[in-house]
Amino acid sequence: MTTLNAGPETCHWGFFDATLPPAVTIESGEEVTIHTVSGGPQVLPGEGFHVPPELHAIHDKGETMRGHILTGPVAVAGAIPGDVLQVDILDVQLRQDWGYNVIRPLAGTLPYDFDETHLTILPLDAEKGTARMPWGLDLPLAPFFGVMGVAPPSNWGRISTIEPRVHGGNIDNKELVAGTTLYLPVHAPGALFSCGDGHGAQGDGEVCITAIETALTGRFRLTIRRDLTLTYPQAETPTHHITMGMDPDLERCTEMALRDMIALVADRAGITRAQAYMLCSLAGDLHITQTVNGCKGVHMMMAKALLGT
Repeated sequence: MTTLNAGPETCHWGFFDATLPPAVTIESGEEVTIHTVSGGPQVLPGEGFHVPPELHAIHDKGETMRGHILTGPVAVAGAIPGDVLQVDILDVQLRQDWGYNVIRPLAGTLPYDFDETHLTILPLDAEKGTARMPWGLDLPLAPFFGVMGVAPPSNWGRISTIEPRVHGGNIDNKELVAGTTLYLPVHAPGALFSCGDGHGAQGDGEVCITAIETALTGRFRLTIRRDLTLTYPQAETPTHHITMGMDPDLERCTEMALRDMIALVADRAGITRAQAYMLCSLAGDLHITQTVNGCKGVHMMMAKALLGT
């Protein structure tokens, strides 16, 4: 199995770009372990916490940017535009004993309600699976990667990691924990998968603009799928199908997620679009994924058992 460490030569900060050379190339169906880090120098904790040394090395390059530190990209040999990359998230583990949360003026879901920056360092207990909140609450952890994406279409050029779009990216979907699968349309040769923005825990919405931001290690199986035709990212858990919509307008996000779920339900259950629309109304659940990334997010969940799958 291939391992990709984080560091100045294997991380890209704040952007996706179809011309970025791969850090490593694997075969379709192969597993890869990816180590990630998170945060700029201003969020480092005081004494007594473990800071991955490669995070200091990345900071020392002096290329601090807006957006996320991503490890990658990982090229999958033979992937071409029009394929779908199946990302099986096999394991997610903490890499450090702290995370941070930041509230910033002019950001988040309530950009004008908080006029001072609040940085909170949160101790993480991997053995207990909890984060200690400042008022004494032990909050359960459910780690996942906020950013998982492939290269965007080449004619987009270099784009920010902040807005999620058709390439995936800053999806911030808390359902995508270990044991789930993400499906991403491929736009560039090799697919060029990168990940980062580790979250220890996050609520639907991620309303203050950050979750528990931390360093994670993920183990993935990356597989080229040519039997699927997707125009937008989708996912599945052991029990549910998930469709997604991303746009500055939450109503548009809802329409995108719903239309894709209608098509999925009609196909999987062998029913008409009108019947699928009805089932979405009776049994589908719409969730606000996040409201803070420029392109907001909505995802719809449908129980597999209702489709016979």
